[in-house]
Amino acid sequence: MPNLLDVAYLGLLLAASPVLFARAWRRSKSRQGLMDKLRGRVPRRIGDAPCLWLHAVSVGEVLLLRPLVAELQRRRPDWDVVVSTTTSTGLEVARRTFPELVTFYAPLDFSWAVRRALERIRPTALVLVETELWPNLIRAASARGARVAVINGRLGRRSHRGYRRFRALLAPTLRRLDAVAAQSQESADRFLDLGVPADRLSVTGSIKYDGLESDRGVPKVREARRALGLEGASGPIFVAGSTMDGEESAALQAYQRAKVDHPGLRLVIVPRHPERGAELARMIEGRGEVVWRRGVEDRPPGGREDGRQAVLLIDTVGELSSIWGLADVAFVGGSLYPGRGGQNVMEPSAFGASVLFGPHTSNFREAVEGLLGRDAARVVRSATELGDALQLELADRDSSRARGASARRFVLAQRGATERTLAALDRLVGRRGRPDRVANPPHRSASRAASSAA
Repeated sequence: MPNLLDVAYLGLLLAASPVLFARAWRRSKSRQGLMDKLRGRVPRRIGDAPCLWLHAVSVGEVLLLRPLVAELQRRRPDWDVVVSTTTSTGLEVARRTFPELVTFYAPLDFSWAVRRALERIRPTALVLVETELWPNLIRAASARGARVAVINGRLGRRSHRGYRRFRALLAPTLRRLDAVAAQSQESADRFLDLGVPADRLSVTGSIKYDGLESDRGVPKVREARRALGLEGASGPIFVAGSTMDGEESAALQAYQRAKVDHPGLRLVIVPRHPERGAELARMIEGRGEVVWRRGVEDRPPGGREDGRQAVLLIDTVGELSSIWGLADVAFVGGSLYPGRGGQNVMEPSAFGASVLFGPHTSNFREAVEGLLGRDAARVVRSATELGDALQLELADRDSSRARGASARRFVLAQRGATERTLAALDRLVGRRGRPDRVANPPHRSASRAASSAA
């Protein structure tokens, strides 16, 4: 039976329908899975084994689950592990990353959709990654007897402020959470402020550090170099990754300035939304450059008779984590203009690239502060500053490499969150697979433990 929250959701859906319809018309991926999400149509799980349902909203959250899932499968081989996502790109990457697992679209937070999904999956525990606080899903899972947890929990200043407006309504839902494993003390304090009981909070650090590749010699990086025709590249490689509208133009402008003094420089652009590939190709060609599209071309780009090198446009899903391993200088997108919050600055840092990003990085504030505090990255505030910074990095390669090495050391020093998160999950479901009621340690003492472990 629909509840008041369903009515509110329907009202918001109707109000936003013109925008949603326009987006769906432009992007076919926005339409994918919509009816499954509305109806809670998910695969029916077979058998009665204990089940851990992991929900990760999109690509970044799916990828950070890799070390956690591997260790869960090793420690609990008799458990079923299933993974849901919200976005089509997230589901595509989940299917490729976890081919042996059941993967599916998470239901929208309507009572009928979450009820049907829970009836089909029958989870022993529902584990939400980062900030997926869906009241109907949390309440319904808890009512069915499933343990409910948030791992890698993150609440930025803006999200906290938004949730705080509805604290009176949200607090009863958050009190149903059996555990919240937060990335930082700051996030833990914000969860506490919203109503999560203190004895259910712990600070584990970010799992994202543990799953990061840091070796440029691994097969997937070598394959990326071959696929992009960069095996014989003698000049530096500039990768602009997870870029959003306007940032590709800024990266191209920086590249065109820098290649005057560094003619061997190569540019690789990996947009956050690969469906923008055709639009970006037109922009690049309009600036007088040759473009090679990964999503269209069958063969690696070769040298041209006129000596011009193509700008490499990677309009595919799931390849950026390998391509960062090719970068001498990396620009991390979603950060140059307001309202986006930044993208994962840790991935190129782990490879020891010289990392550049804009001022709008609230989604990764702790990592950004750690890098800047070690002079291991640069902030650029405009397209012009991006060009200036790229030229500085290329002009003094020794300083640039030292900055990259410092970034890599910082990332490696943060590892260990996966083990602390697994300990929290052990407390959540019991070491023998039976849910127990052992509380997590209070979040302040856990913070000290996490800090000493790091």
